Amino acid sequence: MLSIRTILHPTDFSDFSAYAFQLACSLARDHGARLLVVHVIPEPRVPMGGVMTPPPAEEYAEAKEKLEQIKARHTKIRLQRRLLVGDPVREICRLAKKWKTGLIVMGTHGRTGLNRFLVGSVAEQVIRKAPWPVLTVRSPLRIVRRRRGSRLRYHRTSVQVGV
Repeated sequence: MLSIRTILHPTDFSDFSAYAFQLACSLARDHGARLLVVHVIPEPRVPMGGVMTPPPAEEYAEAKEKLEQIKARHTKIRLQRRLLVGDPVREICRLAKKWKTGLIVMGTHGRTGLNRFLVGSVAEQVIRKAPWPVLTVRSPLRIVRRRRGSRLRYHRTSVQVGV
């Protein structure tokens, strides 16, 4: 069995991340692991010949406040938070290595096609570059009633594991 002492949960404060956080909390509780929650503020892109500037203080303060609002429901979960500035993929992988993370649990927006090509996927890049297993979570199971009749239709949860 995989020994998990530390779980890393990168968050972008989206609903997808919130659901992944719930799963990370459950895993941390069940394994008696520490849960490290991290948000990475991307470095501003530098135009050619331009000067790189740090993120605005308001953006940093807002992200710090959102990070502090993330709380585990279970009181026995050892929760720590980190706010970093840099390339999200590089910082997530660096932190996973530094803290000897047993598992990374992160949400994914589930973009496909041209949208994924243009926007990119932090989760996909983390799966490729992370030194430890990555569990990506798309969304919870939703039950939707059809317009006609009372038959129920289920949308499946997308869970991917990359090692």
